[in-house]
Amino acid sequence: MRTVKTEALQQLRNLIETEAPATGDRLPSERQLTALIGCSRETLRTALAVLEAEGMIWRHVGQGTFRGQRPPGQPVRDTILLEATTPLDLMDARRLLEPHVAAAAAARRTDEDVVLLYQRVAQGQKARDRAACERADDAFHQTIAQVTRNPVLIALLRHFSNARCRAVWQREWDRTYRRVGVTEFTQVHSGHHRTIVDAIAAGDGAAAQRGMELHLDAVSAAMSADGN
Repeated sequence: MRTVKTEALQQLRNLIETEAPATGDRLPSERQLTALIGCSRETLRTALAVLEAEGMIWRHVGQGTFRGQRPPGQPVRDTILLEATTPLDLMDARRLLEPHVAAAAAARRTDEDVVLLYQRVAQGQKARDRAACERADDAFHQTIAQVTRNPVLIALLRHFSNARCRAVWQREWDRTYRRVGVTEFTQVHSGHHRTIVDAIAAGDGAAAQRGMELHLDAVSAAMSADGN
């Protein structure tokens, strides 16, 4: 028996939490979703339209449906580029850029910024599963970019975030996460985050840069140790 539209909408919300837990995650295809929910294609599209209007998802013809709001002005070719980005490419780019972003944040932070950054650290310490760890980590790094108040740096870190949400990164991180577990993030990585924020709060750009370098080196090492 087909589910009614309200039931389909609620089931779709629940599916998104498990199938696309992080911003930028791609949802299963419409065919897969109709099978999972047990509804018609028309009912599914009605539910998708509701969630798109709420800003929970966005759709791109020929590319799929993604969690979160549509990135403003994102060209199709950028999305294709992100799909081809390997974890090695992404970590290389992050290690080249993010330490300098942290240093800039130390020079430009306000008291309110520091409070928010410590909140981000606390959120990471409270994470209880892989999806929560990933969301907390993503929010932490994007917030540091926002502290710089440089729209180019903010856009670049958002670009990195989108790449992290692609399937190839998620598969790689899933393997790493299964090996190191939640404790690695809530204690070790969150400890790195606190060290970086301490440096930003003190206005010490060199220490913030060094802290970010050490943190990203540790992430790279954790992924490499998993046989990559």
